[in-house]
Amino acid sequence: MARRSPSAEDLALDRLPKAPLNRENLRQTLALARYIRPYRARFYAGLATLFVSASLGLAFPLLAGSLIDAALHPGQAMVPGLGALRLNQVALLLAASVMLQALASFNSALAFNRVGQSALADLRRDCYRRLISLPMAFFGSRRVGELTSRVSTDVAQIEGALIDALPQICRQVVFLLGGITMIALTSGRLTAVMLGTLPLLIAAAVFFGRRLRRFSRETQDQLAATNTIVEETLQAIASVKAFANEAFELGRYERANVRVLAAALGAARWRAVFVAFFIMALFGGIVIVLWFGAGLLQTGEISPGELTRFVLYTTFVAGAMGQAAELFTQIQKTVGATQRVRELLREPTEIELVPGAPAVEPGPLPGRLKGEVSFEAVSFRYPARPEVSVLNDVTLTVRPGERIALVGPSGAGKSTLTALLLRFYDPENGRLLIDGRDARTYPLGWLRSQMAIVPQDVLLFGGTIAENIVYGRPGADAAAIREAARLANADDFITAFPEGYETLVGDRGIKLSGGQRQRIAIARAILKNPAILILDEATSSLDSESERLVQVALDRLMQGRTTFIVAHRLATIRTADRIAVLDAGKVVELGTHDELSAKTDGLYRRLSALQFGQPDSGAPADRL
Repeated sequence: MARRSPSAEDLALDRLPKAPLNRENLRQTLALARYIRPYRARFYAGLATLFVSASLGLAFPLLAGSLIDAALHPGQAMVPGLGALRLNQVALLLAASVMLQALASFNSALAFNRVGQSALADLRRDCYRRLISLPMAFFGSRRVGELTSRVSTDVAQIEGALIDALPQICRQVVFLLGGITMIALTSGRLTAVMLGTLPLLIAAAVFFGRRLRRFSRETQDQLAATNTIVEETLQAIASVKAFANEAFELGRYERANVRVLAAALGAARWRAVFVAFFIMALFGGIVIVLWFGAGLLQTGEISPGELTRFVLYTTFVAGAMGQAAELFTQIQKTVGATQRVRELLREPTEIELVPGAPAVEPGPLPGRLKGEVSFEAVSFRYPARPEVSVLNDVTLTVRPGERIALVGPSGAGKSTLTALLLRFYDPENGRLLIDGRDARTYPLGWLRSQMAIVPQDVLLFGGTIAENIVYGRPGADAAAIREAARLANADDFITAFPEGYETLVGDRGIKLSGGQRQRIAIARAILKNPAILILDEATSSLDSESERLVQVALDRLMQGRTTFIVAHRLATIRTADRIAVLDAGKVVELGTHDELSAKTDGLYRRLSALQFGQPDSGAPADRL
């Protein structure tokens, strides 16, 4: 029987690392059985019908042999437990057993699929819930592809084990033990001959299995290389076309594709040799058994029905042995996948107790924050770069409703301050107070609900404009969405689209211009109605007209809110109430634009001189 070529998903699963089957790994794997617990009644029902189906399968060779004996010796066909039966009676019994086996197999497969899919849906939900609740430090040290693999490839491997491997293991164990028992009861001498042929099949399965897995891994590695080329080309498609390098990229892909083909054909050759050898060994063994059994039949030591029964049971045992190596490999991969999934589920979330958090009662929550923010001697280093001190003893107090701009050279710590404010991270030393209360004593979700951010690089979700605006306050009605868009100077361009607010924005908002995406982000923030607002380079990449429209919308958004403005372009923050100048993780200057510009040797004045075309001999050229 021809085998289909492996798909990309098959190859991805084949590439999963295998874990040793020791006690600890098996214990961790069995720990996921808690996801089956809510569906245990259906699971046990499926298990029972599976054993019924396997037992009826074992009855098939017995009845088939009796059918032959009934044909050759009418009235002498002995069926255990039923006595001597006639040909038609045995045939009816055989047909009934086949129908019952099919019905039991249907119920078993349906039960295992329902239990498996329901349990895996719960597992995927818990993995995703845990994933999105993990702290930013976790994402800083992981690649996105690795994390999505936990929710897709690893769970798919567990799915295969739960829905396919587990029933197969139970079925093959019944066939193996039942088959050996039945052939031993039929003829001890034939059993010895049959068992003598099995080691060759097992050795062949192990030998070829290792080489096929090696070729499959090589094929997957080469396929991954081609996928990388496709991903890189599509991500940089504008550069590819701008440099007219379509032919170059096609050449790269074709060379990689040739390597995939070579690896796949190598695996196909070994697979073909294995199939040929396995067929020769399997049927050769059956020929030997038939030859020896025919001699016993000739001397009258066994009946024709017993010989038929023996041959059929032999194929059952051989099939079960042939499945053992593949099932063992699948179990190893499942144990490895389970380890990675459980590692994810054990990761502490950001809402769990943070070491060093103050042991104080959080007290009642206000309906809305006033917006007073105080950084008290805050120091911080990113977990992924512990050797670099980003903030050093920063003290800064912002009054409710105040607009404060954060400026300074790249790497000075401006964006890090806003990350601490959003509690993406907590200070290593010092405290962050909001409305006079330690930020760690507020429920994290509630605290962030009081804040909004308009970043420089706005990321829109791939839905409609309305869906992206309502993300600021899920559940808001159409009137509130439109009012927010109007205040953000976005309603005019939105209504100009044929689909209006139902216009699809494309992947990451690619169908909209930079200014349009910024105004959508502002509308989202307006709809959220935050007490604290963060503007992170919100107008730095816009043309003059778009910047004017966005700035008007931002002015409306900032009214009555504590606002942190991160900016490199100093012209955009002259109207801020105060400007905090950071350098090397410290606040080195604090004041209004006029006050800071009046300092003859200040960093702010030097940065202003560089930006506005008035070189200052004391300002290094790389500080902006």
